[in-house]
Amino acid sequence: MSAGKEKQNVNTIKSIEEILKEESVKEYKKVKDIILVSDKERNNLVKDLKNYPHAFVLACAMDRQINADRAWSIPYEIKQTLGNFSINTLYNVSLDEYKKIFNEKKLHRFNDNMATVFYNAVHKIVEEYDSDASNIWKGNPSSATVVLRFLNFDGIGIKIATMATNILSRDFKIKMSDYYSIDISPDVHIKRLFKRMGLINKKDINNIDKIIYKARSINPDFPGIIDLTCWKLGRSVCRPTSPKCDKCILKIYCPKIIDSDDI
Repeated sequence: MSAGKEKQNVNTIKSIEEILKEESVKEYKKVKDIILVSDKERNNLVKDLKNYPHAFVLACAMDRQINADRAWSIPYEIKQTLGNFSINTLYNVSLDEYKKIFNEKKLHRFNDNMATVFYNAVHKIVEEYDSDASNIWKGNPSSATVVLRFLNFDGIGIKIATMATNILSRDFKIKMSDYYSIDISPDVHIKRLFKRMGLINKKDINNIDKIIYKARSINPDFPGIIDLTCWKLGRSVCRPTSPKCDKCILKIYCPKIIDSDDI
């Protein structure tokens, strides 16, 4: 590769990073509708941070190895079974009862395990957060503090902890003292988009650390701000097959590194 061409490619990548950041900030500012579940009633429960902040936390804990819509519907299914979703009602349900509900309603792929996760999360909220899950994010904490508090829940890993903190900031506009510990959550769509935009090499498409650090380099103050824009583009525009490059907001800047075996 000639020096001139290499310089052009570097400049192109920088342009992509700049426009991606700009578009992501716009997307972040215009988020108004909080849609965590496609069904309205189920969505109303998990987004009600005033009356049921624990519903949001419990839904996050369920979001593992099943469709997100199904996972985030579990609090609603529990509410329908119990007839009430107060934290005290949930606290008085035994682990065996939760296992019975999960298995009878087939709420998850791993019903016994996730019933235990649900039970433990309820007890943690009552015993460590004074029965109010919103104490996890109250008081203008640092983003690292919020992420760590989610990580301390049984069954919640770094991807979900970061996602939960990002949703609180982006959708609910929860104030934090900083946002630099809110990373991008690389799913299949984001990985594909990063590779096609030339932000990572093809061989690194499954290297989560490199994707996360690339996002940090694009916007160090709030790496996760680009998550929603990348996810939307990857899901609806930069699809695995027949990508709609003509409809992409990055089409002028993107090198379009498209292979048949992206994923």
